[in-house]
Amino acid sequence: MKELKRWLKTGLVAIVLMVLSVSLSAAWWGGDRDKLRESRMPQGNPISNPQLLLEYALPIDNPSVRKLQGYIEDIATQLRANRRWNAIQSDIKSARFLINYKEEELLASVPEERQAKAKDILADIGQNLDTLDEIVEAQDKSGTWSQRAAIIDRIGALENLMVAGFPYEVPQEYANLPQLKGRATVEMETERGSLKMVVDGYNAPVTAGNFVDLIQRGVYDDIKFTRAEESYVLQTGDPKGPEDGFVDPETGEERTIPLEIRVRSENEPVYGFTLDEVGLYREEPVLPFSAYGTLAMAHPDYDVNGGSSQFFFFLFEPELTPAGLNLLDGRYAVFGYVVEGKEVLRNITKGDRIISTKVVEGLENLVAPAAA
Repeated sequence: MKELKRWLKTGLVAIVLMVLSVSLSAAWWGGDRDKLRESRMPQGNPISNPQLLLEYALPIDNPSVRKLQGYIEDIATQLRANRRWNAIQSDIKSARFLINYKEEELLASVPEERQAKAKDILADIGQNLDTLDEIVEAQDKSGTWSQRAAIIDRIGALENLMVAGFPYEVPQEYANLPQLKGRATVEMETERGSLKMVVDGYNAPVTAGNFVDLIQRGVYDDIKFTRAEESYVLQTGDPKGPEDGFVDPETGEERTIPLEIRVRSENEPVYGFTLDEVGLYREEPVLPFSAYGTLAMAHPDYDVNGGSSQFFFFLFEPELTPAGLNLLDGRYAVFGYVVEGKEVLRNITKGDRIISTKVVEGLENLVAPAAA
């Protein structure tokens, strides 16, 4: 276990250095520090809302719905900047214009058989915007946050209707591994409370498939959290027995999965290499480490393709690190986010148990390994 966990300590030191000083980070990186420093400089406020991150990660192409999303996203920026109520009202007005006058464009990506449901969702969004307008008029900050979250949820439902099939083929060399061709919702019961996670197979089908398969096998039931560092990580997934990973009973060998990271410029994930190793260190991962409760696969520091069953929750508050300066991005495979239960993560300590884990939605997207 020492090899597997070593990255946690060195990674924490690196992140602290990056937060404290960009110049220190440049020195740490060595010869290509100027290029890397330029590529990692902040590009504005990072998205830290897990629902928004999942929505932006969907394989869809609809500029109008992205505009709608952007107006609702901007409300958070205004709330953090001294409650600029006029600016928020402007966002609401722009969003309502799209709903009222750009319905055809918003529905253009929705298959015919889902159009009726999509129209109902648009109507819901319009009603939610009306409610939000009243809340903003009263300058109710807490209510504005809550209503904004409700609208984000409905936009996500609309965008999910736009997805038509799995967008690419996973390389044949990984056909012997389970794959998740879509998304799944997972509920985890711990001694400290319940968590709900969305696992994203659109952008990490092998990593997510492995995780869902292990849930179905009961691997994560009644096991402990082996590491808990405040404002950093919670790690678990070490199976009972002497092994560090999952041993497939059919083969008698440990199942390992490749590092799998998709960037926005590529149509499918990069397998087997960090983004630095393939010259994509400037690229933005589709699933970044920018939300509290980011779900990612652990691997030994000496083998990026040595992940098996151990995974971790990222607990670093995104407000504490500039956008684009996170050293875990491009080195570890993110495959989902905690969408409910953030407060539970804060209370979990080393030795606490996972009581049970189950897939409550999306199990039909799990594809079993191809027969040998």
